[in-house]
Amino acid sequence: MNPATLKLMIAGIAVALILAMSATWQVQEWRMGKKLAEQAGLHQADLAAISSAAATQARVEQDKRLSLEQRLSASEQSHHKELSDAQTNQARLRDRLATADVRLSVLLEDPASCSAVPFTAGAVGLVHGARRAQLDPAHAQRIVAITDAGDRGLIALKACQAYAKSVSRQIIEE
Repeated sequence: MNPATLKLMIAGIAVALILAMSATWQVQEWRMGKKLAEQAGLHQADLAAISSAAATQARVEQDKRLSLEQRLSASEQSHHKELSDAQTNQARLRDRLATADVRLSVLLEDPASCSAVPFTAGAVGLVHGARRAQLDPAHAQRIVAITDAGDRGLIALKACQAYAKSVSRQIIEE
C-alpha cells in the first residue's frame, strides 16, 4: 500500500466518520426537539391549569368579599336605623319632659322596712304602690340623657356582636 492510497483511505474513513457523526447528531437533535416540544406543550397545559385555578380562586375570594360587604352594609343600615329610632324616641321623651306633658316619678318605700314592697296598694296604674315622688324636670332630663347614652352603647354593642358573628361565620366557611 502506498502512502497516497493510505492517506486517501484515512481521509475517506474520516469523511465517513464525520458524516456518521453528523447524521447521528441530526437524529439526536430531531429526537430532543420532539421531546422539548412535548415538554413545552405540557408546560403550557400546566400553566393554563394553574392560571385557570388562580382565576377561579380569585373569583371565589372576590365573591366572598362582596358577600361580606353586602352583609356588613345591611348590618350597618340596620344599626343606623335602630340608632336613629332610639335617638328619635329619646328626643321625643325629652321634649315631652320639657313641656311637662310627661313627668318622671319614683316609687317610695317604707323607710322602716328594708324590703322594696310598698306599704299601700294603689287602685290605678301598673305599679302597685300609691306613694310616688315626682322628679325635678332637670333631673329627669339628665336621667333621659344617661339612658340615651346607654341605649346607644347597647345598640353599638349589638352591631359589634353582629359584625363579629358575621366575620367568624365567614372564617368558618373558608
